[in-house]
Amino acid sequence: MNRATIALVGSAFLIALGVLNLQEAWQAIDANTIVFLLSMMVVNANLSYAGFFRRSLSVILSITRSPLGLLITLTFGSGILSAFFLNDTIALIFTPLTLSLTQALGLNPIPYLLAIAGATNIGSVATLSGNPQNILIGSFSGISYLDFLRVLTPVALVGLVIQVILLWLLYPDVRSVKPCQQLTVGNQRIFKPLFKKTLVITIGLLIAFTVGLPLGESALVAASLLLITRRIKPQRILQKVDWNLLVMFSGLFILTRVTQKLNLLQPFTHAINSTASFLGVTVVLSNLISNVPAVLLLHPLVPPGDSKYWLLLAAGSTLAGNLTLFGSVANLIVVEAATDLGYKLTFWEHLKFGAPLTVCTLVLVYLWLH
Repeated sequence: MNRATIALVGSAFLIALGVLNLQEAWQAIDANTIVFLLSMMVVNANLSYAGFFRRSLSVILSITRSPLGLLITLTFGSGILSAFFLNDTIALIFTPLTLSLTQALGLNPIPYLLAIAGATNIGSVATLSGNPQNILIGSFSGISYLDFLRVLTPVALVGLVIQVILLWLLYPDVRSVKPCQQLTVGNQRIFKPLFKKTLVITIGLLIAFTVGLPLGESALVAASLLLITRRIKPQRILQKVDWNLLVMFSGLFILTRVTQKLNLLQPFTHAINSTASFLGVTVVLSNLISNVPAVLLLHPLVPPGDSKYWLLLAAGSTLAGNLTLFGSVANLIVVEAATDLGYKLTFWEHLKFGAPLTVCTLVLVYLWLH
């Protein structure tokens, strides 16, 4: 059983046991979050088919011709893109392209894979649309897209700098500034009509976010406009939607309602008596049960109207994902894609990079928000 079926089956058993009825379970699902997540997946699928992400990587790599420059541009490029689009999407698309590039250049792919995994997590801290747990927090907290961006963007940028420094220390091969013989990611196929339409609508969506329009409604309108097209069959777009993630979210909403109804969070209420303890519990739970369930469990404990706790929950649950190989979906996407292409990124290889990166970025976010 994967995470989606565990959440669904667990919810079904709780309904069967009479802990809550079907109507209560349905009402527990946050429609705004599900619609926002689904709509962003449709937007990302259109950007992917249009060739936007491949073109972005091509532009990123045209900036440099050295191993160190490649590391820096991949880190900041994937990090910045992850801030505005779901980090899992960036990890999924960038990993095979990066592997092909490092293989062609004869470079060790491991530090570059770690750069993609770490940067997609760190970069996604900056905005409410960067990852699923931030989407949840945007729905629960009422913090505006622009306010969230303003506070956590410095954390993301400094975190990316810390990541580059760590990889520079751990992997001497990436320190070279000698230009490589060639630097290409192959043929960049662009579907111009789809590319232009998708880019215009996506820019409009980001503008809607920044001026404070409702996130769910704005994303739904953008996704609907993109689905009205003769350029691509709608089933191709819908195949790109991560239905497993939507089912998992729905099941977790129901499970969270049960924890509230049975008052199962009472022990945490006593343990969380400061911002430091709240951040610590967030990090531990994010690694034990994953970041999305951790956010769903902890959000009832956030003091009403306290944006500092919401921001700590968002940053802590995201940055904790870099601690271990299993800490985030983006990490697993990178590992699985690398394995399929014959490269092995081990748990310990990731830990020696992920552990110091997580500690440094968590200290940074605590000092920044405290």
